[in-house]
Amino acid sequence: MTEPADLALREQFSTPALREQFSNIDQQRESSTLGMWIFIITEMMLFGGLFVAFTVYRLRYPHAFLTGSSEMEFTLGAVNTAVLICSSLTMALAEWYAEQGKGLRCAILLLATAVIGAVFVGIKFFEYYLHFRDHKMPAFGFSASGGLAPQIQLFFVFYFLMTGLHSLHLIIGIGLMLGMFAPAFSGVITAKYHTPIDNAGLYWHFIDVIWVFLYAIFYIPGAHLK
Repeated sequence: MTEPADLALREQFSTPALREQFSNIDQQRESSTLGMWIFIITEMMLFGGLFVAFTVYRLRYPHAFLTGSSEMEFTLGAVNTAVLICSSLTMALAEWYAEQGKGLRCAILLLATAVIGAVFVGIKFFEYYLHFRDHKMPAFGFSASGGLAPQIQLFFVFYFLMTGLHSLHLIIGIGLMLGMFAPAFSGVITAKYHTPIDNAGLYWHFIDVIWVFLYAIFYIPGAHLK
């Protein structure tokens, strides 16, 4: 006969959210979290390589890169930094409400996070337009005065490559927030099972941290020359 303890254990972990390859929710949570951390580490290697390359050329062409930084839209960059910090707050609150089993509030905050992320992307694309208008987009009529034009263009190559890659990750993150909205709203996410929200939060906070470093290397060095 089946022991009462076994029945209670099965009832505790009997949920549509449990995948068949896992024996219980705890095992599924640990596997999912480990997978997300492995993914984040690979992303850190990707961005880390770009940061190292930028640093090498920054040390080689300090004046040119400083000139390029002085042509950044410092105000828009600062606003976008504040926007992403706000999105980290709403994401953290969504995680907290998920842990409390308050799915509706979690869903609302996930939607708010997605909207704030969309605001960031909108501002970033407007900033790209301003650079294009001012002929600062490499290979699209780039122009700069003086003999450092090629080196300044290299700065903008790094700028568009790294911020563009970040924006792509942010757009994916927005899709992730919207994808988590339905499970949170419908009650699939509970106090016992909120791993998808936690993993989405890890991804979102990672994107936010990357932007802080991007802001530091592209905007701050030449801000005093504006």
